[in-house]
Amino acid sequence: MASLEVSRSPRRSRRELEVRSPRQNKYSVLLPTYNERENLPLIVWLLVKSFCESGINYEIIIIDDGSPDGTRDVAEQLEKIYGSDRILLRPREKKLGLGTAYIHGMKHATGNYIIIMDADLSHHPKFIPEFIRKQKEGNFDIVSGTRYKGNGGVYGWDLKRKIISRGANFLTQILLRPGASDLTGSFRLYRKEVLEKLIEKCVSKGYVFQMEMIVRARQLNYTIGEVPISFVDRVYGESKLGGNEIVSFLKGLLTLFATT
Repeated sequence: MASLEVSRSPRRSRRELEVRSPRQNKYSVLLPTYNERENLPLIVWLLVKSFCESGINYEIIIIDDGSPDGTRDVAEQLEKIYGSDRILLRPREKKLGLGTAYIHGMKHATGNYIIIMDADLSHHPKFIPEFIRKQKEGNFDIVSGTRYKGNGGVYGWDLKRKIISRGANFLTQILLRPGASDLTGSFRLYRKEVLEKLIEKCVSKGYVFQMEMIVRARQLNYTIGEVPISFVDRVYGESKLGGNEIVSFLKGLLTLFATT
């Protein structure tokens, strides 16, 4: 009697399973806030709308750093409206830096992918499905929104701020050669374990932090995809970019150039 041969499917890596079974993926949005009372309800509504229309499994984690304008009260109301399974308020007592805000948020994240973005409506959630498609196409570790590639752009900035932004990006490209077109942007998608590893390696604070994340990703041979985005200046509130931040950026850039 002829023997029957049973073929067994090869073991698949976690990355292969994530690509082949996209419905099992969950996306955790980290929203650090400080004085975003007016913007927070709008950005949350846009996020929920985008995820629901795209059939994406999600949660939104709000990390408020002791905003004096009542942002925390607004976040508590949003948690009640949308449900604590979708909106998670995880506040802190005071401003402790962007990197530590991400670490704090990730402790509560149940998704296998992390999306970071600004809460001031500068980053439109309509681009998130494109980030997810890009990640699946190239199986990337990171997908970064870029203002300086394809049909990406900046709207609502005066000439001075555009020059500062372009100049900062030009300097980073010359000195660091990061392999990405927009280092100072903060609209990105990460594999959760990749973001955890990068934050462990990063030492910068403020606006340099986002730049160092990409530089360290290159050092660790993580793959980066890019999606052109439209960056729109905040509608409500004041920009947090000032002279001190520019000086800190230049110092941080020189430190990275010397140490990477």
